[in-house]
Amino acid sequence: MIQSNCQKQKALKNEEISLKTYEGKVFLVVNTATGCGFTPQYKDLEEMYERYHDRGFEIIDIPCNQFMNQAPGTDEEIHEFCTLRYKTQFPRMKKSDVNGGNELPLYTFLKSQKGFEGLGKGMKAAAMNLMLAKMDKNYKTSPDIKWNFTKFLVDRNGNVTQRFEPTEDMKHVAEAVEKLL
Repeated sequence: MIQSNCQKQKALKNEEISLKTYEGKVFLVVNTATGCGFTPQYKDLEEMYERYHDRGFEIIDIPCNQFMNQAPGTDEEIHEFCTLRYKTQFPRMKKSDVNGGNELPLYTFLKSQKGFEGLGKGMKAAAMNLMLAKMDKNYKTSPDIKWNFTKFLVDRNGNVTQRFEPTEDMKHVAEAVEKLL
C-alpha cells in the first residue's frame, strides 16, 4: 500500500496534496512530458479520466524532465500546454524527478512494488529497446523509470497492481482501470 513517507505531493502552486485524498479510489500515477513522442497519450488519459472519474478514478500527472529534456517549460507552461492542447482536467503536480537521488519518495515506493518487466512487443518497443541499450546496457535489470509516460495503477486499497511502460497500448491501460472500478 502507498506508504506514509510518500503521502504528500507538491501541486502546481506549491500546495501539498495528500495521497489520502485518493483513499478508496483507483488511480494512475504517470510521469509526463510535453515534448515527447508519447505526449499524445494525454488525449487517451483525458478520455479515461472523463469516462471513469465519476466511478472513483483519478490520475496524478507528474511532469518530469529527466528524459532528454522533454519537459523543459515551467510548471505553469506545462499546465497551460496540457489544458489548452489536450483539455486535461486531472491534477498536475510540480515537475519532479522519478529516478536518482532527488526522486520523489512516491516513485521510490512505486518502483519497489512494480519493477521493470520489459517494453513489450511491436515497433515502438523495439525502437525503445535499441535506444535504451545504447544509453545503459543494464537497463533491463533496473526498476528505474525508463521513459516518459510510464504508468502505475493503484487499486482502491492503495495497492500498486500494475506498471505500464509507455509502449503499452492505452486500450490495455483502460481495460485494467475498468477491471478495478
